[in-house]
Amino acid sequence: MQVVRVAVNFPQKNSGLLYHVEAPPLLEVGQVVEVPLGKRSALGCVIGVQEENSEEYKSTPREKIKSIKEVMKDWVLSSDELKLYDWMAQYYHYALGQLIFDCAPNHLKRPRTVQVRVGDNKELKISPNSEQQNVIDKVIASQAGFRRFLIHGVTGSGKTLIYLKLIQNAIKNKKNVMFLIPEINLTPQLIDTFAEYLDCEIFAYHSELSDSEKFMMWKRAQDNTSPALFLGVRSSVFLPVKDLGIIIIDEEHDTSFKQEDRCPYNARDVATKKAQLHQVPIIMGSATPSVENYAQFHKPENKEFLFELKNRAGNAFLPKIELIDARSDKSDENQGLWPLVPKAKEALAEALAKGEQALVFVNRLGFANFLQCKECGHQFNCPNCAITLRYYKKKNQLACHHCDYKISMPNQCGACGCMTLMQKGFGTEKVQEVLQGVFPDKKIERFDREDIKNFKQLEERLGNFHNGNIDILVGTQMLSKGHNFERVKLVLVLGIDGQLNFPDFRSPERVYQTVTQVAGRSGRYSQDGKVVIQTFNPDSPLFLTIEKHEFHQFYTDELEIRHLCDCPPFKRLVMIHFSSRFQDRLITHMNQNVGPIMQQLITKNFNQVHLLGPRPAFIEKKSGQFTWSLLLKTEDLSQLHNLLKTFESNYRVPSGISYKIDVDPYTLM
Repeated sequence: MQVVRVAVNFPQKNSGLLYHVEAPPLLEVGQVVEVPLGKRSALGCVIGVQEENSEEYKSTPREKIKSIKEVMKDWVLSSDELKLYDWMAQYYHYALGQLIFDCAPNHLKRPRTVQVRVGDNKELKISPNSEQQNVIDKVIASQAGFRRFLIHGVTGSGKTLIYLKLIQNAIKNKKNVMFLIPEINLTPQLIDTFAEYLDCEIFAYHSELSDSEKFMMWKRAQDNTSPALFLGVRSSVFLPVKDLGIIIIDEEHDTSFKQEDRCPYNARDVATKKAQLHQVPIIMGSATPSVENYAQFHKPENKEFLFELKNRAGNAFLPKIELIDARSDKSDENQGLWPLVPKAKEALAEALAKGEQALVFVNRLGFANFLQCKECGHQFNCPNCAITLRYYKKKNQLACHHCDYKISMPNQCGACGCMTLMQKGFGTEKVQEVLQGVFPDKKIERFDREDIKNFKQLEERLGNFHNGNIDILVGTQMLSKGHNFERVKLVLVLGIDGQLNFPDFRSPERVYQTVTQVAGRSGRYSQDGKVVIQTFNPDSPLFLTIEKHEFHQFYTDELEIRHLCDCPPFKRLVMIHFSSRFQDRLITHMNQNVGPIMQQLITKNFNQVHLLGPRPAFIEKKSGQFTWSLLLKTEDLSQLHNLLKTFESNYRVPSGISYKIDVDPYTLM
């Protein structure tokens, strides 16, 4: 009889549970099994084999060691996969068993085949320029092991051509390639580009795939029949790709690589660990690198692995950027233009008159940010979350963007009965309506998650824009990421001031990245691209830096501020969020138990760690749950992790309260 240790799909952090294997064959580490867990069954992964004469086995009551119910014979995790999951469980302080099955697809015994795109293997018309070839040569020359590279190339500098040549080299050497992208909306364009010039199968992994397709792609990644390109969003980092040759991460700065629910991992960092385990290079590319990566690669010992592409490829130039002062002309409110000012309208009219297309970036969805009674000032709030409801005109309803709560558009104030309800703020829906009124003979569509619900609609909308069937595309951040629009020379940016004023230390970085990226959609095939930023703060140093394309100045200024406020990359951060349906119970517990326990541990044993809080979250109530948080700061990463382990081993979670640890958080809100 064999005794095995199993990491079970269960949120409790432990070293695994012991189970009997009563009948042959004997199990090996990595095999997936079904085991009894209390009164139910759960999946688990064998992470160790115990001897029957081991002290742990002898000291464990026999009735607590149950027998394995079933072995999933077609599902085995490799040693590299287990090493990656074990590292994640330790680094992010998350239960190993739950992590494995959070990341893996649902197991299916009769999955259907997965669709695959086969490359046409055409010859390139375009050859890399000297800057691009330098990157390609140096990366290929160092492909004997693990190495991190950063390509800091301005928008349109030809990073995709570099990626393509590196992929071709890996495929030629019979190696598989993993290519990570931040958003599903980049998938169609990249697949079309790569499929034209690659001689391999191309698999796209994203949320629109069925469970069957995900499982079959998982099985194909484990296969070694022929080299392939595996392209996908953050969850594709867990595909068990054999014979991996290189990992590429496009738009490495993007916040979409950070998962917020379940285990809050960063796919960029997980991919780096994966590259280290497989001993392969990892290439990260961006026109606006994260401040942390910028600082890391500008250290003297790392500069040889940094490639800066400062010019656009071909004959294209960076677009001219114009700041429009939205404070200067109040008459637009009486002309039916709001939220546009006349100068913004004129810029659009000029582009359309030339037969060009235009992009309009808006930072919010919906028609109005909220409704307010003109008489008493009452606002319509979500009963489950501490926020106002957003107005969607097409649906004629108010809805919360944090939970599923929605109501029909009210015709009067719920507090005083007044029938005059003012619409405050604006979103993509409002801007589309205004533009359609200004340019009634033009085709104006939206490109946001409210209007585009699935992958098919995404492909259709992008196809219509590329084909010239849409004149103006109004969208959110989905517009800013990696698209090549041949007939777009004008980009208009609206409503960015609110994001700049958001109370988070990363707000300037996010605004810089967003505006620079969306500006990069302009003039990619010409020398006269133009970006118009409509702002109430045209004298902002950040906007002036963007206007002059002085990206080094932005990072210099930002790093100085980060150093003064003890923020990354100078300090490491951890947020611990505690949640409950009972606000009073949570506040009492945080102030009388959690805060004092954490401070006592820091004072006695971990004096390099600084504690801030407890304090309520920026939005204290979401989906019926109240949240309070602690923030930990330090330069000593070892002390930080040891503090978290010590806290968890001494802390007992009371009934009705839960907590989540977020290592390297992207937001402190």
